[in-house]
Amino acid sequence: MGGGLAAWAERWFPDSFVFALLATLIVFAAGLALKVPALDLVGYFGEGFWGLTTFTLQMVMVVIGGYVVASSPPAHRLIRWLSTLPSSPRGAVALVAFVSTSSSLISYGFSLIFAGFLAREIAARMRGVDYQALGAAAYLGLGSIWALGLSSSPALMMATPSSIPPALLKISGVIPLTQTIYAWQSLATALILLVASVLIAYFSAPVGHMARTADSLGVALKAEERQEEKNASSRPGEWLENRPYLTIVVVLIGTAFLLRVVAQKGLLAALDLNIYNFMFLMLGLALHGTPRSFTRAVSAAVPATSGIIIQFPFYAGIFGIISYSPISHKLAEAFVSVSTKDTYPILVSVYSAILGLFVPSGGGKWLIEAPYLLAASADLQVNLGWTVQIYNAAEALPNLINPFWMLPLLGILGLKSRDLVGYGLLQLLIHVPLVLALMWIFSRTLPYLPPVFP
Repeated sequence: MGGGLAAWAERWFPDSFVFALLATLIVFAAGLALKVPALDLVGYFGEGFWGLTTFTLQMVMVVIGGYVVASSPPAHRLIRWLSTLPSSPRGAVALVAFVSTSSSLISYGFSLIFAGFLAREIAARMRGVDYQALGAAAYLGLGSIWALGLSSSPALMMATPSSIPPALLKISGVIPLTQTIYAWQSLATALILLVASVLIAYFSAPVGHMARTADSLGVALKAEERQEEKNASSRPGEWLENRPYLTIVVVLIGTAFLLRVVAQKGLLAALDLNIYNFMFLMLGLALHGTPRSFTRAVSAAVPATSGIIIQFPFYAGIFGIISYSPISHKLAEAFVSVSTKDTYPILVSVYSAILGLFVPSGGGKWLIEAPYLLAASADLQVNLGWTVQIYNAAEALPNLINPFWMLPLLGILGLKSRDLVGYGLLQLLIHVPLVLALMWIFSRTLPYLPPVFP
């Protein structure tokens, strides 16, 4: 079944940008069906198109920050050490799965690159390890629990007043991280899904003659010896590029700023998208040491952000149509009419997971869904913070079989998306009922809290 789905997806699944265009047309047609004048819909689309430029750049910086940290010399030395720990092929797959899922709670950009480098290093050192299983394990963070962690763009957006579109802010208010990713229900969900992901990866990894090694897949690997930046410069203009003096001073200034923000706001309240990205960039600058090493890592990271750069404006245009037309109100009414307070978590989970297959972007899709999901939550008296986390947990599920976010990892591993989708499908079959159960159970432990407006 997994092999058949992978082959079908490779043949018939269009690029994710096609889905963004289709979603634009579908929403536009829905507006016409509700008798909204076409010129008004055109205006809503155009007015919303550039309304999320700040948020788009913030999402780009999440990927770049994670990449520069994961590709730094100290991270490479850590990868080499970790690759020596497993003593069996299945243990190696489980280790990569654990590293991928746990690190994704810090940054999905870091998780994807770091776990990919680790999988490649292990495959170069260990005989008989299944390379496809390793690759799928490296992708698990992005397909399971990343959205329950610190790089959850919906949670960080709702905690950052300047990032919330004004039309949405009127519905939701500001939702602090203590009601989303720091809630004990969210932490428990992340832990349960992490353990499940690692166990599935361990027991499903082929061994012996059934294992597909990198050699059998035609991927040439060798344990990489990283060349550190040399201090010698052929030209005087390169002298500062290859020395850490400037970076040390800038990192100290940045660290002082972070300490000042934490002292003023407290550790939990201080974290928002801007502070999160600032922290990762300063860490990446410190770990790379020299300006040249840092800028090379940034250049390598930029191609992985192309989907965000081109697709988020279209999602913003879709958000404009939904928010400023009767579509948002009608969808909220529809959710309320078919839901109760008890069934709403299940309905939102299923809906968000299905839509996530076609709009593979947690932040971009949240812009589409947030207006009517949060409006319906308020009507049904469902905790708004938990609605965000229901969305986060469910939205990540289709990532397990969707190739959109695989691209940076596939480039590192030298594989195709079909090599990972089969194992992703197996994870999906177990994660779906588990996520639905957790969302429903924990929803019953949380009271409704009215919106807080800045």
